[in-house]
Amino acid sequence: MIQTPFYLIDRAKLARNMAIMDELRDGSGAKVLLALKCFATWPVFDQMRAHMDGTTSSSLYELRLGREKFGKETHAYSVAWAENEVAEAVGYADKIIFNSVGQLERFDNQSASIARGLRLNPRFSTSGFDLADPARPFSRLGEWDAGKIERVMDRVTGFMIHYNCENGDFDLFDRQLTRIEEEFGGLLARLKWVSLGGGIHFTGEGYPVAKLAARLRAFSDRFGVQVYLEPGEAAITGAASLEVTVLDVMNNGKDLAIVDSSVEAHMLDLLIYRISGKMEVAGDHPYMICGKSCLAGDVFGEFNFPAPLNVGDRLSIADAAGYTMVKKNWFNGVKMPSIVIKELDGSMTVAREFGYTDFAGNLG
Repeated sequence: MIQTPFYLIDRAKLARNMAIMDELRDGSGAKVLLALKCFATWPVFDQMRAHMDGTTSSSLYELRLGREKFGKETHAYSVAWAENEVAEAVGYADKIIFNSVGQLERFDNQSASIARGLRLNPRFSTSGFDLADPARPFSRLGEWDAGKIERVMDRVTGFMIHYNCENGDFDLFDRQLTRIEEEFGGLLARLKWVSLGGGIHFTGEGYPVAKLAARLRAFSDRFGVQVYLEPGEAAITGAASLEVTVLDVMNNGKDLAIVDSSVEAHMLDLLIYRISGKMEVAGDHPYMICGKSCLAGDVFGEFNFPAPLNVGDRLSIADAAGYTMVKKNWFNGVKMPSIVIKELDGSMTVAREFGYTDFAGNLG
């Protein structure tokens, strides 16, 4: 038995998402690029590569990883490129996307050898969290002034427009895309490609994939552009869990179970957005599932179990692929989860283990 904690990536569940990816690509003509900021666990890129067109990145290191481990098309975006990064980025990328007109002008000569794009901010989004809202007041994420953009249109071939966040509402997507068409249509018609970013939850249960495909094709035909999407969560929805073991049980007014993992270290988004983890359990025995770090609020959530929990019980925190492995850290020196792959035949492959030397090497 593999020692916990570990992230368990299930290839069969991943295959379900990849089948929907194929359906959308075939129906829309759009290309899909894996958003490495969400999921960059390259031991399963061999499976994803056949169903996706490449990767999109938010930094030089992500860009290099996409080129070396995934291959295919690479889009290079950064909120701000440093002087010493651009030459290397251009060497890895098929397209480089600048966040501002100022960055594009600053690195005009260095980037002229490849296709270039600009991030467009439509000044609205579907995010329910101010922290993650690219259209929040005073947002630094992209340009919105059509007049300002006009002066560099001769230097760009595409736009990246990232404004969706776990948006499972097709009608809302449709309405907002229409707003973009109406406000920026004159610019869009002069481009060769447009990325509509990520955050479209098209692998969610019941999502009307055929409608999305038709809408994307209509957009592509209207403006004569190649459409790109940048799925992160949509690529890996439900495909992984965080496997943990109960180390102690307590009652301080509620029944508590402490496990051999940490929200702060291993599923940080739960704390950042103050949301609960997910567990596929039900029953009459409620427990608060707690991490083992010294942070008082290190809590995965409250769940009901079919029987009382005991030391040694194994638990699975569901939907643990996105924004987990890319954010995991060594807070408190808590043992970092291994990365394990459940193969299509049901066998388990330990892709990576972490130990003390990794902890020590991370600090000096």
